[in-house]
Amino acid sequence: MAKPLRLNAFTMATPDHLSPGLWRHPRSDAARYHQRGYWTELARILERGLFDGLFIADTLGVSDVFKASRDTALADGLHLPVNDPLLAVSAMAEVTEHLGFGVTVSMTYEHPFQLARRMSTLDHLTDGRIGWNMVTSALDSASRAFGRAAQLPHDSRYDMADEYAALCYKLWEGSWSDRAVINDAASGRYVDPAQVRSIHHDGAHFKLDAIHLCEPSPQRTPVLYQAGASPRGRRFGAENAECIFIGAPSKRVLGTFVAAVRDSIRAAGRDPHEVLIFAEHTVIVGKTDREAAAKEAEYRHYCSDEAALALMSGWIGTDLSRYKLDDPFHHIDSNAIRTAVEAMSSADPDRVWTIREIAAWCGIGGLSPVTTGSAERVADTLIAWTEETDIDGFNLAHAVTHENFRDIADLLVPELQRRGVYKQAYAPGTLRQKLFGRGDRLPSHHPAAAHRWPAE
Repeated sequence: MAKPLRLNAFTMATPDHLSPGLWRHPRSDAARYHQRGYWTELARILERGLFDGLFIADTLGVSDVFKASRDTALADGLHLPVNDPLLAVSAMAEVTEHLGFGVTVSMTYEHPFQLARRMSTLDHLTDGRIGWNMVTSALDSASRAFGRAAQLPHDSRYDMADEYAALCYKLWEGSWSDRAVINDAASGRYVDPAQVRSIHHDGAHFKLDAIHLCEPSPQRTPVLYQAGASPRGRRFGAENAECIFIGAPSKRVLGTFVAAVRDSIRAAGRDPHEVLIFAEHTVIVGKTDREAAAKEAEYRHYCSDEAALALMSGWIGTDLSRYKLDDPFHHIDSNAIRTAVEAMSSADPDRVWTIREIAAWCGIGGLSPVTTGSAERVADTLIAWTEETDIDGFNLAHAVTHENFRDIADLLVPELQRRGVYKQAYAPGTLRQKLFGRGDRLPSHHPAAAHRWPAE
């Protein structure tokens, strides 16, 4: 029997996420990204398709590397304007019962005390369906927005992330006992003060002396997601993550990444398969192969090569406008997103990309592979990728939203179910219970468990 498939939808609160120019498509809903109905409609579609979750990207900077200007990003709506991804979650939770929400929040610019409170609040409001994508941010423009001349060096950002995560764990797991909330109207006591303790922290990056402001939420610590292919990023994910997100342009590259990630998890003293690995992918599904191919051709008519190069320039921290379209792209030791650099260059040594090929590749789905075809053909491809690379599922990006997600829910999912590789119904419980079939809390061997009250 084939390995069970897991699906997340991948999007961003902006007109143009990973398919530069496609917001202009006449059937695209992307320009409605700032409306409540956009998100509630998307959530209903995904729950109909039994998606495990909606994975929402975010950025705190602007893509201003290309031509040393933000003008291309502004003109194309490329990650700009961009709204706070957390604030739409409550509306989506109201119209769904099972769909999970993995939300990107940077550890570089927000104090962990604030982040811990916001995540606990959403865990309450979603009945335990919230997850946190732990990122360190990669744009110099974000650093300038927060009063810094430039971002911290790549590995230093992860050093700070180690402390950030530990402090969040202390607040979520160790400030309130399971017995703290009494909620006894007769005695007039809502909380037993003896069951709440202050967290005292004096570290290299953060100082704190406070209690966590929220009572314990269903999961306490949200489901932990992480994305990063650099050795330092892999180490952080291996020690902390429950789900890891990888982007790679081919099965060969993806298989190399997955093996390295599993090795890192093993080196961290964990079972390498207790962490779920999701690969970025874009699928264009039709009732027939011909219909799907026609859709892709139509989509590509709206692609913007300039915006695609602006997207990649921001990812790798190098202005691709300085090169001719047929110049080769070589490995660049960048302080930006190492995942992009590794995926496009050194991880696949047999291929040398040209700037023109990068623009065409990023036109639909960013760095992700694109599979186009009938539900049968797309199912064949996704199953093959799963079996040959040892991933657990996919973060499916869109070219045209919500059209692509409707097609996945209505055409692809029934085909996967027919083959016995996709669930017929949601499991009960919180997001962590649905994903792992275990309790609401992190397992006892996770670093967060060291901060729990002794009796718990």
